[in-house]
Amino acid sequence: MSDDTRTNEPSRRRRRFPGISSRAYEHPADRSALVALRKLTGFDTVFKALSGLLPERSLRLLYLSDSVRVSDEQFAHLHAMLRDACYVLDLAKVPAMYVTQNPQPNAMCIGLDEPIIVVTTGLVELLDEEEMRAVVGHEVGHALSGHSVYRTVLLFLTNLALKVAWIPLGNVAVLAIVTALREWFRKSELSADRAGLLVGQDLRASMRGLMKIAGGNHLHEMNVDAFLAQADEYEKAGDLRDSVLKILNVLPRSHPFTTVRAAELKSWSESRDYQRTMDGHYPRREEDKETSVTDSFRESAAHYADTVRTSKDPLIKLVGDIAGGAGDLGGKLRDKFTGGARSEAPGTGPAPE
Repeated sequence: MSDDTRTNEPSRRRRRFPGISSRAYEHPADRSALVALRKLTGFDTVFKALSGLLPERSLRLLYLSDSVRVSDEQFAHLHAMLRDACYVLDLAKVPAMYVTQNPQPNAMCIGLDEPIIVVTTGLVELLDEEEMRAVVGHEVGHALSGHSVYRTVLLFLTNLALKVAWIPLGNVAVLAIVTALREWFRKSELSADRAGLLVGQDLRASMRGLMKIAGGNHLHEMNVDAFLAQADEYEKAGDLRDSVLKILNVLPRSHPFTTVRAAELKSWSESRDYQRTMDGHYPRREEDKETSVTDSFRESAAHYADTVRTSKDPLIKLVGDIAGGAGDLGGKLRDKFTGGARSEAPGTGPAPE
């Protein structure tokens, strides 16, 4: 690694992951979808053929002409972070990266042939060096997983949905695809958060970054533990009406809610998978072609089954009750919607022994 990269590294020693496969950090739902897509014969060819229809060339020219390209001469500290992130995750080709003027803190990785990373000035000004390192690692994780391809398709289809809104049922069909892609993409964001942690290797910095994105640059007024407590309250609070509202609130979003991301990342940091990866025991890229689609879907199904089993959300718990054959489901459903236990009518109490 070059000297200018070392000047932007933390003082602590961080691990590198030679040959790491993106499967090491991908969320089970994200991983199963990606493994299946990679197994489709001609999938890459079809998507590359779409590049003439997608606005990729236009986007590249837009950022080249109206943003600042990160390099040794421009935003050198970001360039050092980018190269360091690629070094840690063993990504041979460093993606192009741009800083664009926008007060909204945001970052994305797009592109079909070659991924490009875009960060806004709002994000650069909001985060400190270690927090930004996690974000750059997050975007490099997207590039390593190939998420940029699907993100570009999502942008194209979202734009298409607006153009065909006047066609009967046309908009419905496109929106159905967009909704499915958004659900997958929300899971891919959880994967990329994990990649950011592998690059930064500082959980508190990752937490602070997410907290700042939610509440701004007022760390003296915020607390990570209290922020995580919000995620727990969000998951278990309310009744079925709140559960339905949660679903409706998240449907139009490409990213999970920030407190949820923080809680998911903390949970993964405490998992056996994370510890094994940090110890050097992780899947390798050279093994990707041998990965079983069936095994990936089985892991995804097991994850969702565990989620249902351990969730505190009223709707998810009800689904678990139904799946488990719980009795008096009509009464349970009424209680969940009203948010309380039913009062017994006179004379309907337990019979005396």
